[in-house]
Amino acid sequence: MKINEDALDNPVWFSLTDIHSDQCIDYGNVKFYQTDYAPFGAFINNQDTAFAIEKYAQLIKAFFIVGNKPKVPASFKPPIKHVGLQMIIYDKIKHPITETIIELNEANYQDLTTLVKLVYPEFFKEKTNALGRYYGIYKNQKLVAVTGERMQTNNFIEISAVVTHPNFLGNGYARQLITHTANRIFDDGKIPFLHVDENNLGPIALYKKLGFTIRREMQYWKVSS
Repeated sequence: MKINEDALDNPVWFSLTDIHSDQCIDYGNVKFYQTDYAPFGAFINNQDTAFAIEKYAQLIKAFFIVGNKPKVPASFKPPIKHVGLQMIIYDKIKHPITETIIELNEANYQDLTTLVKLVYPEFFKEKTNALGRYYGIYKNQKLVAVTGERMQTNNFIEISAVVTHPNFLGNGYARQLITHTANRIFDDGKIPFLHVDENNLGPIALYKKLGFTIRREMQYWKVSS
C-alpha cells in the first residue's frame, strides 16, 4: 500500500513539526530551522511571512523559504527563485556495493565539513550532520565521497549532501553511497526522497538509473536583506 505523500508537498514544514521539532524556530504558521542546523523555512495557510522573515534575518544573513513565494519586508531585496526536482523511490536499490562504506561520527566531523563545503557551502551548517546519519568512503585516509540524511518526517527521510571530491569523480562512489543510504532508510521502514536542482542533469540521470522518479518541482526562494 502506497503511503500518503502529502507531507512531501511541504517537506520543511512537516520535518519541523515532526522529527525535527526540537530544531525549530516557531513563528506560528511560519517555521524555520535553527540557523546552525539548516537555512530553510516554510509556511502554511498563505501566511504573511514578512514579520517572521524580518525576525529570522536577524539571525542569519541569507536563507531559503521552500514552497510558495514568501512575502518579504519592504526593505528586503525581492526573493530569488531556484527550482529543484523532488524525487522519490519505493523499492530497494539493487546496485552492487564494492567499496567500504562507513557511518560517520564525531571523529569524522572535520573531514565531512571540509568535503561538503566544497560543493554546498550555503546549505551545510555547523550542525547539519546532526539531522540524520552520514556515510562516507575513505581512500588513503582521505574522505572522498559522502551521502547523508536531512529532512525527516514519520514516513520519509531525505537523502542529502551527495558529494564526491572533484579528484575522485567517475569511480561510482555516489551511486554506491546512494544505494547504501536509501536501503538503510528502507530498513527503518521509511521512504527515501531527495531534492536536486533542475539544471543538474548528470545527478538527475543517475538518480533515475537507480530507480528514483520525479514527484514534483520544488521552489526555493532565497531571501536576504
